[in-house]
Amino acid sequence: MSSDAVAAARKGRLKQRYDNEFRLVAGCVPYRVKKDDEGNPCSSLGGDPAEVEVLMISTPNRADMVFPKGGWEDDEDVYEAASREAMEEAGVKGVINRAALGHWVFKSKSSQNSTSPRVSCKGCIFAMEVTEELESWPEQETHSRRWVSPAEAYQLCRYDWMREALTALLERLSVIEPVAAAAAATQELTDQTGIYMMLQASSDGAVALC
Repeated sequence: MSSDAVAAARKGRLKQRYDNEFRLVAGCVPYRVKKDDEGNPCSSLGGDPAEVEVLMISTPNRADMVFPKGGWEDDEDVYEAASREAMEEAGVKGVINRAALGHWVFKSKSSQNSTSPRVSCKGCIFAMEVTEELESWPEQETHSRRWVSPAEAYQLCRYDWMREALTALLERLSVIEPVAAAAAATQELTDQTGIYMMLQASSDGAVALC
């Protein structure tokens, strides 16, 4: 675990990127593959697949959790934006897989009465294999972090898009069993009211909640 000096988190939207009326955001699902003393991936009880954990972060006054995500700014590419958000919110650095887990479109219910055209978001979510954990990070006071199993992550995910991104990650890593095991347990969670409404899906991604 690194003890790097804490950098300041970016604030405000002066550099925020937009695509017409959509605010562009980027995020990631941080993960690690558990390894044995020789550096080889550990296997689940059945042998395959490898044992994977994902990193989630808390937000104030909520019991559920989220993956790091935030605004994509005009002085960075989308991969840099996703990496920055992971560092600022979760205090981790790692390797971003540039093949996105998916693209989602969402809009805040609190913005339904807004006259501003820029109340909707387009989000691009990536997988990040964590290589470094910082002892301190910019948003540590508002976001604590927690490593969890995929099955637990399904139960903790606040929104449907997070479960969809998690499923995409586990399928990519060939971690099939936790997906099936968690599906029934999380089915009852899908009717919970979030703070965002569903919009039409983009051509290359699923409809999502955020």
